[in-house]
Amino acid sequence: MSDQTAAAAEESVLDPAAAPNNESNGEPELVSGGGEAHHAQAPEEVAESSATEDSRGDSYLALAQRTQADFENYRKRMARELESASSRGVARLARELVPTLDNLERALVAATEAADVDEQLIEGLRLVHRELIAALERAGIERYGEAGEGFDPALHEAVAHQPVDGADAGSIVEVYQAGYRLGGAVIRPARVLVAA
Repeated sequence: MSDQTAAAAEESVLDPAAAPNNESNGEPELVSGGGEAHHAQAPEEVAESSATEDSRGDSYLALAQRTQADFENYRKRMARELESASSRGVARLARELVPTLDNLERALVAATEAADVDEQLIEGLRLVHRELIAALERAGIERYGEAGEGFDPALHEAVAHQPVDGADAGSIVEVYQAGYRLGGAVIRPARVLVAA
């Protein structure tokens, strides 16, 4: 390298005004200040960088909104599943208790028809019966099946059909076992005698 070339290069480093203009070849100009080298950005690059940051911010916002919507859907699904599991548990317990309730009702009938009736015993059985029915109702379990209702095969099990004077065809004449349901779901259908 000649002395003149070395001197020109040294001069361009020390004096930025003496340096050749690099903007014509598309490269950013090297500006020194405070001991650090910085690239001066062209206005198009600044606008492009700003647009990239805006689109990145929009994508982060969209991602946050999707995540929030996913979480809200998850929370609702878990609440529905919890409610469904609770209903299944209540229905299972009701299926276990209903036969006991039937036996209690049979004991009440037998005690009232007995020759030597102990009124205190009968009143105690009635009290237990009422409390058990009330407990089932508090759990959302409804007892149904009364004489005079219309027969519904979705809710009732017809034990027999027979003509009955004074009863409309298709109406329930006698209930052998009460039915129980939780909401719209039948736990046990009512067993009934239907007028033909």
